[in-house]
Amino acid sequence: MVDVTVYGAGIFGLSVAWSCVKLGAKVQVIDPNVVAAGSSGGIVGALAPHTPENWNDKKEFQFQSLIMAEDYWADIAEVSGQSPGYARSGRLQPIADQRAHDLALKRQQGAAELWRGKAIWEIKLAADFEDWCPLSPTDFVILDTLSARIHPRQACEALAAALRAKGVEISPDGAPKGHIVWATGWRGLLELSEETERPIGNGVKGQAILLELDRADLPQLFADALHVIPHADGTVAIGSTSERDFEDPNATDAQLEEIYQRVITAVPALRNAPILARWAGVRPRAKSRAPMLGNHPTRAGDFIANGGFKIGFGMAPKAGEVMADLILENRDEIPEGFRPEASL
Repeated sequence: MVDVTVYGAGIFGLSVAWSCVKLGAKVQVIDPNVVAAGSSGGIVGALAPHTPENWNDKKEFQFQSLIMAEDYWADIAEVSGQSPGYARSGRLQPIADQRAHDLALKRQQGAAELWRGKAIWEIKLAADFEDWCPLSPTDFVILDTLSARIHPRQACEALAAALRAKGVEISPDGAPKGHIVWATGWRGLLELSEETERPIGNGVKGQAILLELDRADLPQLFADALHVIPHADGTVAIGSTSERDFEDPNATDAQLEEIYQRVITAVPALRNAPILARWAGVRPRAKSRAPMLGNHPTRAGDFIANGGFKIGFGMAPKAGEVMADLILENRDEIPEGFRPEASL
């Protein structure tokens, strides 16, 4: 017997499957491609929080998911015997001017209340971090300890291995059984848009670059709108572009070279690091820009988990949990802004 069939072996599909297994369900995952074939097989992996201000249910949901992540990925590493590359190592951001400094101070006070002592957002001297720090015109940076890093491809492979260890079959085809969950990424959003004749969602291409530089125990950096992620394997990933129009979803081009020039200017420590790889993939973006979780809008009785866009890995622990609760226990704790109706 199979209780749940998940279509899609990206981060949302795998996380829903994992949470269903944790509730005792028999699960199968079907994906005609390999695990993490789409943007879930990327290299960047910035698990970064929304700013601690103007709090709402979306920010609370993300906060809870980021707090859950440490135990969540440790459990997966133990069951699978594989590292997902997770570490809550924090993040540094430069402070550009006095206005930005005042705003950072306000957010520092907001974090003290909204993050409830589980993480900090503080203003620090850039010199405290020596060469591993973005250039800052004010000589000050923001340090937050809620941000974490993960290696997307390794995390999905570890999650798939953990599922297989629990008896879940991950296959390219098969007959749907039990409850059906559609976690089919950007192509699934395009199909849904065509089916409903509405712009429900699409794909946004991102390009990233991987450098050989061992900064594994240091914080991630965010400078000039770019994420700089030190991974546990002695590499540093930089990304990403955001391209609404593209022809080849997997090709890299001059836009990535422009990103590289920007990042070595913002973070001089990267300048002499050898380039190991270039990567491109397409992220699923729902019309609402929030994850799309809940009852499927056109397939009665089915469910959807899509639209992770740039925050899918950060949202995955909590998204999988609320989806499993809805599917198996009919308990609905999905924020209004995350429901499919928000993109219809």
